[in-house]
Amino acid sequence: MEQVSNSLSSTNGVCAVPCFKEELVTTIKNWLPDTERVKQVAALHGALGDPTRLKILLALSHVDELCVCDISHVIGLSVSATSHQLRLLRNLNLVSYRTDGKMAYYALVANLPVIGWIQETLATNGK
Repeated sequence: MEQVSNSLSSTNGVCAVPCFKEELVTTIKNWLPDTERVKQVAALHGALGDPTRLKILLALSHVDELCVCDISHVIGLSVSATSHQLRLLRNLNLVSYRTDGKMAYYALVANLPVIGWIQETLATNGK
């Protein structure tokens, strides 16, 4: 353990040992997406990891749009809890919404490839 801590730079925690495959490391660093894009993808996967949000996305994949009340009945949550989940999905640009008077309607964002992947995964693994 002592040897490991001696190989770390005291200022930023990056390994102080010379890079052995500098060209390969440079290639990989250039290939990786920027940190902001990685954070966006991580947030997307976090959203898909929640069963309630996943059910909402699947429900919306079968219709053009649904009002919050109908979505809450489909997933079995209060309107308030459903609205919260929809807001998270909207912040990730997975759903869009429109209002008509006091009613709020939600729909999937067009051409959302992740829905096909979710449906295929569920079909492959059974119900």
